[in-house]
Amino acid sequence: MKWETVIGLEVHTQLATRSKIFSGSSTAFGAAPNTQASAVDIALPGVLPVLNRGAVEYAIKFGLAIGATLNRVNVFDRKSYFYPDLPKGYQISQLAKPIVEGGALKIQVGETERIIHLTRAHLEEDAGKSLHEDFHGMTGIDLNRAGTPLLEIVSEPEMRSSAEAVAYARALHTLVTWIGICDGNMQEGSFRVDANVSVRPAGQTEFGTRREIKNLNSFRFLQQAIDYEVRWQIETLEDGGRIEQATVLFDPDKVETRMMRSKEEAHDYRYFPDPDLLPIKLDEDWIEAVRATLTELPVAMQARFQSEYGVSAYDAAVLTGSRALADYFETAAKACDQGKLAANWVMGELSAALNKAELDIAQSPVSAAQLGALITRIQDGTLSGKLAKQVFEGLWEGAGEVDAIIEARGLKQMSDSGELEKIIDAVLAANPKSVEEFRSGKDKAFNALVGQVMKASKGRANPAQVNERLKARLHN
Repeated sequence: MKWETVIGLEVHTQLATRSKIFSGSSTAFGAAPNTQASAVDIALPGVLPVLNRGAVEYAIKFGLAIGATLNRVNVFDRKSYFYPDLPKGYQISQLAKPIVEGGALKIQVGETERIIHLTRAHLEEDAGKSLHEDFHGMTGIDLNRAGTPLLEIVSEPEMRSSAEAVAYARALHTLVTWIGICDGNMQEGSFRVDANVSVRPAGQTEFGTRREIKNLNSFRFLQQAIDYEVRWQIETLEDGGRIEQATVLFDPDKVETRMMRSKEEAHDYRYFPDPDLLPIKLDEDWIEAVRATLTELPVAMQARFQSEYGVSAYDAAVLTGSRALADYFETAAKACDQGKLAANWVMGELSAALNKAELDIAQSPVSAAQLGALITRIQDGTLSGKLAKQVFEGLWEGAGEVDAIIEARGLKQMSDSGELEKIIDAVLAANPKSVEEFRSGKDKAFNALVGQVMKASKGRANPAQVNERLKARLHN
């Protein structure tokens, strides 16, 4: 039997406000346990929440960026459940009337573009954190995160593979960091993904029973968790078993999921409107003031990169993976007036060097202006592609600017035709056997002669000129 995978993602995005959503406590990461938990955060009797206006504006900004409907009146609800790191015994969230509904996000999977629709995005507070590893036979509770503002972003179940799910999560991560509402730090929990996964026979319209994989904090874990879960569900069904709706955790060491608890439904949480918080009312002036803060969005920039710089849709999607990367590429492309070549260098040599050194684009030792200058020297014939890589290494090592490195290391491409002719004469004289083999129809001999010329010129000869002149001499 052929099976179809159905995936929907719920992403908890920590909003980049300096204080919490209902109190003035700091949201800074890394403080000593329980030092950033106020009376409101720990739910002392008689305290009342006060809504953070900045969190609301960030939610509006997100809704505008995805073309969603902003509910002009939206309401906070209490979601009741009992866990040690939830002091109130309920979480303040939004159910019936969320601030954002609908919207869509374009994703790129290889050369294929898809549109993924969103169900909703709602404001809520984070819970604290239970610490199991540092205590023998006990659990520690750190309430620093309690009350941290979150925007929970829920997609429609429209993804059909782990690759699509990762592409969507990456696109969403790019967007929320691009518009400045989240720092995107997955290691610190600023961007956490829950994946709802089910399978069904190909052609069936009814959904299968889903299982929710909680708190995935890397794109690699997201892909591994979904792939394992899909295999497990298919094997279970093909062996005659049933899938029970459940919440599961992913073990990255064993690369497998394991059941955490049976999955709750909305009625299990006994939602009801929070009587301590008034409805949020959005007027047009407020929405337009937020809209004015939006810069060019990734999708618009991708289209512009394709039209202005001649890059493919795939390249444009990669180059807009972050605002810093997009700005770097555009600066380099403008400096050399060679968009496609700049894209190749940014996505090739530069990205490889950054990955090897475990550096972000913002930490690149080679500036965009320097890369543009390097590409200009390729275009004007000063450097071959091979020599350019040596200059790039010099830039990476901080050896100076492009022209200075070329001069100091003697890397200027040979442009004196007389000098090249002398080298070709010497190579032909020293390799009569290869010359004879070429003239008897063995093409490999020609490559060997080209290699000898390039070696004799110490890589400075123009490869195209070498091919042209060598063929002319051999056919005489």
